[in-house]
Amino acid sequence: MGKKSLSAALLTTTAMLAAAGCGGGGTPGGDETAAAPLNPKSVSGTIKVLTNRTDLVQDGTLKRYAAEFNKKYPKVKVEFEGITDYEGEVKIRMNTDKYGDVLLIPGAVAKGDYPKFFAPLGDTGSMKDEYRFTDKTDVGGRTYGIATFGTADGLVYNKALWKKAGITKWPASPQEFLTDLKAVGDRTGATPYYTNFKDGWPLSSPWTNSIGSVSCDSRASDALADTDAPWGQGTDLNVIDTLLYDVVHDGLSEKDPTTTNWESSKTLLAKGKISSMLLGSWAITQMRDAAKKAGRNPDDIGFMPFPVQKGGKFCATLVSDYQQAVNIHSGHKQAARAWIDWFTQKSGYSATEGAVSALRAAPMPATLKEFTDNDVTMVERSEADTAEVNAIDNAAEIGLYKPDYRQKLVDLARGAQKGSLKDYFTDLNKRWAEAEQTAGS
Repeated sequence: MGKKSLSAALLTTTAMLAAAGCGGGGTPGGDETAAAPLNPKSVSGTIKVLTNRTDLVQDGTLKRYAAEFNKKYPKVKVEFEGITDYEGEVKIRMNTDKYGDVLLIPGAVAKGDYPKFFAPLGDTGSMKDEYRFTDKTDVGGRTYGIATFGTADGLVYNKALWKKAGITKWPASPQEFLTDLKAVGDRTGATPYYTNFKDGWPLSSPWTNSIGSVSCDSRASDALADTDAPWGQGTDLNVIDTLLYDVVHDGLSEKDPTTTNWESSKTLLAKGKISSMLLGSWAITQMRDAAKKAGRNPDDIGFMPFPVQKGGKFCATLVSDYQQAVNIHSGHKQAARAWIDWFTQKSGYSATEGAVSALRAAPMPATLKEFTDNDVTMVERSEADTAEVNAIDNAAEIGLYKPDYRQKLVDLARGAQKGSLKDYFTDLNKRWAEAEQTAGS
C-alpha cells in the first residue's frame, strides 16, 4: 500500500521531475498512443514492471500472473521489480529514461506533466465508458493511466466486539458513532478507535477520501478548488475532522498515539483488542487474513460507511488506487499496454484483493457485500480538478494527503498542543483562501 509548508526537498523533486519531463516530451514518437496489439502473437519483447507490492514479487504471485499472461502473449517476457520506497525511488529514476516499461504513477508527478513521462493510452471520451477513474489521469482529453483497482471509503471494525457491546446497527451520525464507541469501551474494555498516529498515513488518505461520503457528492473534492473555506461549518472536511477531534478528545482512541503500529494494529483488531479504524475497503482482506493467522473468525471483520447519512442513505466514495502507465521512453509500448490491459481485465487481481475493479462491467467485490446489501450509495469521486486542488493545497502548505495536519489535530485534541479546534479550522481556512487566490488563479 503506497502511504502518502512545501519543503525544500519537495520543491527540488518537482523541479527535477519537470526538467526530466521536458526532455521526455520531445522524444521521437513520444506522443504515440500505447495501443494494445491486434494480434497477441505478433507482439514481443521484454518489459519491466515496477511495483510497490514487494510482497507479491517475493511470494511469486506476480510471476504466476505473468505465466498466465504468457498463454495469450507468448513472445512477451515480463520482469518485475518490487520497490519498498516506491515513491522515493521512482521519482529519482524519472530524472532518466530508465523507469521501467510499466509503472505506477508516482504522486510526486504533477497531473499536467503526465504527457512528458507517459504514453497516452487512448481518448478519455472512449475509455471512460469501459473504465472507472479515467478522469484521474485525463490530460487534454487523453488518458495516461488505468487504475490497478478502486477502493471504497469506510470503517473496518470488529463486528463481534460491537455486538458484545450491544450495538446492532451502523451509526448514522457522528454523535451516534461517538456514543457507540463509548459503549464499546465501557462494555468490552477494548480500545474503541485506533488512529495509527505514529505511522501517519492512516490519518491522511483514508480521512481525506471521506470527502464526498459526507455530502454524497462526486464533485465534493473538485469543489475545493473554488472555495475559500473548506473547513467552514457543515462542509465535508469540517464534519470529517471534527469527528476525529472528538474521538480523541473524548478519550475513545489509544492512550498513547505516539506508540501505534500499523502491522500490529491488524492483529489487535482481529483479536478484538481495538474495535475500529477508518480505512479503504482494500484493508478488509488484510484484516481477515490477520484474523485467520490469529486463530479468530475472519467473518468477524466488517466494514461500515462513514457515520453520516444524506436523505436517509449512507454514501461511500469510490477512489482510485495507483494507476498503471506506460513509460513514454519504452521501446515496447505495445507489449507494455498488453500487460496493463490483461492485468486489468483478465488477471482477477482486484477481486483477489477484495477491491473494486477498474472495469465498469465488473461486479462489486464480495468484501463490499454489506454495502450492496444495505443499499449504500457508491459515489465515484471526480478527479477533474485534482491538479488545481493539489496546487492550492501545496501552496497553503496544509497537506490533505500528508499526515502532519491531522497529527496536529490529534495533538490538539489530546492536549499535547495548545489551541482550540475552532481556531485551528480558522487558520486552515485562512491559509487555503490565501493560496486559492494565487495557486488557484
